[in-house]
Amino acid sequence: MIFIAIAILFFLIYACLIIYYHQSWMQIPLYKEQLTNGKISNTLISVIIPARNEEGNIGACLTSVINQSYPKNLFEIIVVDDFSTDGTAAIINSFSKENVSLVSLKDFVKEGDLNSYKKKAIEIAISNAKGALIVTTDADCIVPHSWLQRIASFYEMYHPAFIAAPVAYYGENNFLKIFQTLDFITLQGITAASVYKKFHSMCNGANLAYEKAVFLEVGGFTGIDNIASGDDMLLMHKIFERYPERVLFLKSPDAIVKTKTANTLKEFLNQRIRWASKADKYTDKKITAVLLLVYLFNAWLLFLGILSILLPHVFCGFVGVLIAKTIVELFFLYPVARFFNKEKLLWWFPAAQPFHILYTVIAGWLGKFGSYKWKERKVK
Repeated sequence: MIFIAIAILFFLIYACLIIYYHQSWMQIPLYKEQLTNGKISNTLISVIIPARNEEGNIGACLTSVINQSYPKNLFEIIVVDDFSTDGTAAIINSFSKENVSLVSLKDFVKEGDLNSYKKKAIEIAISNAKGALIVTTDADCIVPHSWLQRIASFYEMYHPAFIAAPVAYYGENNFLKIFQTLDFITLQGITAASVYKKFHSMCNGANLAYEKAVFLEVGGFTGIDNIASGDDMLLMHKIFERYPERVLFLKSPDAIVKTKTANTLKEFLNQRIRWASKADKYTDKKITAVLLLVYLFNAWLLFLGILSILLPHVFCGFVGVLIAKTIVELFFLYPVARFFNKEKLLWWFPAAQPFHILYTVIAGWLGKFGSYKWKERKVK
């Protein structure tokens, strides 16, 4: 039947892509810190953390950044308060003796005047930053003890203009959170593989580093500052266009930043819709093509699943393609999950497959034609 034939064609193209990602991931060398010419790292780093209504998270985040193995005289921490209405600013100020400085976004702009508050927050922080290397994370993240040391030594070893680094969820205590983790490590594996091969550029703003000079050279967020999201990937694309060989991925377990999953299905879908909303804004057309392939394949599988209810003879073909998709994805996912120490969660992967297809279609559609809320702000 033509419907099954189309699904098989989609699968074959998709499988080739996933196998390519697998091979690319396996080729990325695990970074082990080395002394650069026998010298200890001495790069001055500015850690930038935008925060809005994060009183429940910012204290733990700052504590993890402060307690770095990296010399304290070589890094500063700049937290930008984005019009918080809770106790976020007071908590940040309580760390003032720990080389933490607070910048209030309200001192520079009026609420309601912008579409991208996070980009403006980072931009203002960079204008005040002393470091040659900008490192960003989010206020709900926990960073490992050797985080800055690994980033600095990697930077001094390879001299990248932009570093994408690993991020992982933690605290998987129910199916929704397990589902998010499986989905996220898939994205992380694709991120690492694509950056390593220069196939296309992906990253996550919870764990990034880039040269301040290069940020200024490409004009920072100019040209993308009207887009609410994209302080990570859209900036990465600008830098990649200028310095494709100097955009690297840091594959090191000691550099994995941990962040929280969404607590509710609504919160999760809202986050993924926000991520999907950038899809047609990428200047890197290869990633647009990949996203389109993934969306069409999942949309066709959803259509085929519905059709199999009405036409039982389609059911066997639908199940066959679904099983084949699950197998090829597990082939890719296992080494990535092992890197993140999440391989035990893979037992849940087959059960998560139908939900993944459904959410991909819904989030992709609403990302283009719907709206979402981000930090209590509604964005189209």
